[in-house]
Amino acid sequence: MSYCAFVNELPADTADPNKAYHDHAYGFPIEDDNALFGRLLLEINQAGLSWTLMLKKQAAFEAAYDGFDIARVAAYSDADRERLLADAGIVRNRLKVNAAIHNAQQIQALQASHGSFKRWLDAHHPLSKEEWVKLFKRHFKFVGGEIVNEFLMSTGYLPGAHRPDCPVYARVSAAQPPWLRSPNGVIAR
Repeated sequence: MSYCAFVNELPADTADPNKAYHDHAYGFPIEDDNALFGRLLLEINQAGLSWTLMLKKQAAFEAAYDGFDIARVAAYSDADRERLLADAGIVRNRLKVNAAIHNAQQIQALQASHGSFKRWLDAHHPLSKEEWVKLFKRHFKFVGGEIVNEFLMSTGYLPGAHRPDCPVYARVSAAQPPWLRSPNGVIAR
């Protein structure tokens, strides 16, 4: 069953966090670098776990990682690492915590060279999934094919977040910058 089919079968008044995420966040472009970093951090932490769990823990992650503030996370000390590893509200995995700090530092370097993380992503678009994975592996830690695919799909850089028959598909397509769309309004890749 596709994600769209799963979510669209949920009742409108569901408490399942997938409904709000699917309808209002998944596949929509993100302009803010800290929000992009937050999405990448959640995708990395989801590895081996369910996305529903990540959505339920999203507020705890945001609090633990200082609102996903890239500069603050990039400056984390060993004491911050230990604080995160002791925080039961998030995923306590040393490799994932270390990756978050390293990746924040890498994003700072990309901001310095491109003006923003978003501009760096835009400068490399369009790439195939395989090319994106190679690029991400050169810059970031704990980023395999599935993590990179879901991060880029969830932020509108790769197609497939929504099926064409999904009620959200047209809204996601309309939200894409004009340079990502073909003349018929379909997301171009």
